[in-house]
Amino acid sequence: MGLFGLGKKSEKHAIALDIGTEFVKALIFRAEEDKATVIGTGRQRQRLSDMQGGRVTDISGVIQNCEKALERAYEEAKILPKQCVIGIAGELVKGTTVTVNYKRDDPKAKITIKELQQIIKQVQTKSFEKTRGELAWETGYSEIDVKLVNSAVVDVRIDGYRVSNPVGFQGRDIQVGIFNAFAPIVHFGALQTIAEDLGLDVLSIAAEPYAVARCVGLEDSTEFSAIFIDIGGGTTDIAVVRGGGVEGTKMFAIGGRVFTKSIADACDISFTEAERLKIEYSKGELEDRNLKDKIADSINNDCQVWLAGVELGLEEFTGSDLLPSRILLCGGGSLLPEIKISLEGYDWTKRLAFAKHPKVDFIEPSQLISVKDETGNISDSQDITPMALANLGIGLVGEPNMVEGILDKIVDGLRS
Repeated sequence: MGLFGLGKKSEKHAIALDIGTEFVKALIFRAEEDKATVIGTGRQRQRLSDMQGGRVTDISGVIQNCEKALERAYEEAKILPKQCVIGIAGELVKGTTVTVNYKRDDPKAKITIKELQQIIKQVQTKSFEKTRGELAWETGYSEIDVKLVNSAVVDVRIDGYRVSNPVGFQGRDIQVGIFNAFAPIVHFGALQTIAEDLGLDVLSIAAEPYAVARCVGLEDSTEFSAIFIDIGGGTTDIAVVRGGGVEGTKMFAIGGRVFTKSIADACDISFTEAERLKIEYSKGELEDRNLKDKIADSINNDCQVWLAGVELGLEEFTGSDLLPSRILLCGGGSLLPEIKISLEGYDWTKRLAFAKHPKVDFIEPSQLISVKDETGNISDSQDITPMALANLGIGLVGEPNMVEGILDKIVDGLRS
């Protein structure tokens, strides 16, 4: 809408756009080799009527907020790219990894690109139909109303040996795990409309919990396992990672706004004032003892409901394997002190398949070694999600690796 007459353009620059319930966050980054360098940041608070539970409810309002966030990022970066990665969240966004075993006729023959294409197509077609059908059954939407959001190869093994590029290897059994995220088409379409109106070319619309789970060095370790919990304004997003691969994602509609509303009711104040007090309380800057006690009581009550939502989400991942005994937090809502305290005090081992009580930590921006901040504006865990989207964008702005390139072509075929 006129924004993109500003500044010069570069194919090596892109935008990470996190359209959250509470804020729109925009990062302009430069992709070089295996790094994303953030050169501009912008954010704009959403109105209560713009977003609900991670879903867009007023497209024109969200577009205006995106423009303001992008303008602020441009002021720093002095460049406004057209390519972007957009995050998608909400309780009806479902992500799961389907693993399929493929047995080769001639284990001594080297795997060729053509054979790899056939294997991935077979795996993806099967996982696409399975996951789409599951989401349609769970949500009550017909399958034609469900859209594939993003797809990624998360695990490739030959005779049990993990590889990043199978071409040239020999072996009998090939195991491929592909993560697929789906969303109702009305939700997906709203983001496409916003991008079109802003004049953006969408590199990817990515499930946010998947992006967060991929940002903490997963490619470097096959032993890495953790539960990621991202608490935004309208939703809590969960991703479970086992052995370096994203097993699946789950979201539910309890976020920071629920806690703000409880504070407003407990203190008999407006939502805006309650939000201000909540932020002060999170930072430890509130001095009124009586007010602090009231806020703590209201948050503790909501935490019990929130914990039940987390437990329900994790039940989906309690199969034959134990759940990871590490929980990593991010998102603005995670800054409430009661969140970490309640997670640490919950009796997880009695309720779910944990080997031991999980350790709870925050994800810090410094842990995202592939994303560097040149602006000095990225300071805490509430900025992790847009950084994670920038991390996903590194390969998209440049050249994708061979396996991902093959998958992208197959996904395009399945979508058409």
